[in-house]
Amino acid sequence: MKDDFSQDEKTLSNSNETGNTSSVDDDSLDWAKQAYLQLKQKQSEEKELRQKETNEKDLLDSKKNIKDDIKLNVSVQNKSQASKDSKEEDELKLGDFDDTFTWSAEVLAAQGKKIDQFSLDEIDWLSRLKQGLEKTRKGFVTDLLDKLGDDPLTPEVLDDLETLLLRSDAGVSATDQILNSLRTKLNEEVVEASEGLRFLKEQLVNVLEKPIKDSGVDLLSPKKGSLNIWMLVGVNGVGKTTTLGKLASVAKRSGFSAMIAAADTFRAAAVQQVKVWGDRTGVEVIANESKNADPASIVFDAIGASKSKNIDLLLVDTAGRLQTKNNLMEELKKIRKIIAKLAPTANVESLLVLDSSQGQNGLKQALAFAESAELTGVILTKLDGSSRGGVAMAVASEAKLPVRFIGAGEKIRDLRPFNSFEFIEALLTTR
Repeated sequence: MKDDFSQDEKTLSNSNETGNTSSVDDDSLDWAKQAYLQLKQKQSEEKELRQKETNEKDLLDSKKNIKDDIKLNVSVQNKSQASKDSKEEDELKLGDFDDTFTWSAEVLAAQGKKIDQFSLDEIDWLSRLKQGLEKTRKGFVTDLLDKLGDDPLTPEVLDDLETLLLRSDAGVSATDQILNSLRTKLNEEVVEASEGLRFLKEQLVNVLEKPIKDSGVDLLSPKKGSLNIWMLVGVNGVGKTTTLGKLASVAKRSGFSAMIAAADTFRAAAVQQVKVWGDRTGVEVIANESKNADPASIVFDAIGASKSKNIDLLLVDTAGRLQTKNNLMEELKKIRKIIAKLAPTANVESLLVLDSSQGQNGLKQALAFAESAELTGVILTKLDGSSRGGVAMAVASEAKLPVRFIGAGEKIRDLRPFNSFEFIEALLTTR
């Protein structure tokens, strides 16, 4: 299975080198058809292999349980069926050969990928991302193309573009930066509409990439050979616990061992929700269901368990709301102290989970959490339900935090490492 954590590092540098994609430019439709047929063949082969493995496992289970009583057999069968249902829900399927597939293939090619390097996982994610940004795109791209038209850019068009960017919650800082670059270019030369769109994409990617480059870590991934602790922080309702479960799934699919610390003890049913995700992903959950259990003590136990079992990634769920904001921040600081004391050499990340639909309110959350929670990055969720996907630019330019993961749907695979180039291509696609 494709390693979700290890996309080709900084393929963005290749994204503007269109010479690498001459095969797409020459005959993109035939080229995309070839890619589609190869993936279809690969999917068929993988399906046959999975079916063979399932048949062999069922045969072994049947022999193992043949002497068991009827009740045990029924229990085993029900558990097996539940496992099959879960796998079917998450199984990737190649869709129709359509504009979305062709677009996804071209985005991969623009990053230097060759046909035989495409995976169904990558194609599937890009189609989900494109679909997830549909609401933002409809409110932004349609108006943008109307303003651009076929004529060269004018100062009036840039004024309209400024309004569109602000309306998509890109933020004042990012908007000013982008518009200043466009105005400088317009003063130096005549800018055709197509060139203006290409330059706009380039500037948007630059805004998103700056905090990523400043962090020195292009793609956030657990480091093998040492304990990695990722704290997920954020207010209630942003999808924090669900995101934690999806991150556990990404880690497992990528070959990392994982464990979850259910340290949100202040929200009703939070621990049970984490345990459901633990069962679904096959990841152990360290929890204490006692009333008013101390979150820091749970993290204490989880670090000890992670060390004893040589776990690669410990995911820590934290409370989203206490009685006051000060209490919440103090609790986060307490957890950080426990981590510093018990795992001083661990690679620690503090990731803020933001609901994309909250727009500028989400940005205010980022700024509020940044200092007390020692934030190192942001995870944007619920892009599929938002028309404010531009908040990614605001987070990068004003909170100066790198976007590390994005979620664009409810399914377990609808969370992936953030790729600036793919995000902007999905946001500004005309298909």
